[in-house]
Amino acid sequence: METQLAQIGLVALGGAVGGMGRYAVSGFVARRWGETFPWGTLVVNITGACMIGVLAALILSPGDHAVVRPVLWLGFVIGVLGSYTTVSSFSLQTLTLLRNGETSRALANIVASVVLCLVAAGLAMAATLAAIGN
Repeated sequence: METQLAQIGLVALGGAVGGMGRYAVSGFVARRWGETFPWGTLVVNITGACMIGVLAALILSPGDHAVVRPVLWLGFVIGVLGSYTTVSSFSLQTLTLLRNGETSRALANIVASVVLCLVAAGLAMAATLAAIGN
């Protein structure tokens, strides 16, 4: 029970950090580049995908993808990145674009989000593995 409470606390602490990070980054980007396209959410999700690529390379065991350091996975991946990245905001913003008749912007958001997040995660993971000699 004590271990489970500690794990929940670690996820909660990471979630608080990630949520504040998402608010700060998304707000900064939206103020800088405007809100006619969900740039803030896109940047948050791409940077989160990049960070999960790095963390996966550092925390997962090569080959079988078992978690080598569960505490780091709980705190950073589930906690911080779980609340930093935001598929719910992506979904709502895309639906809003569609409901407003902005089909091309909605499709651009879908394609950009999926492709850029996968590329960011893959490149970050590959670069990290290369840097640590794997």
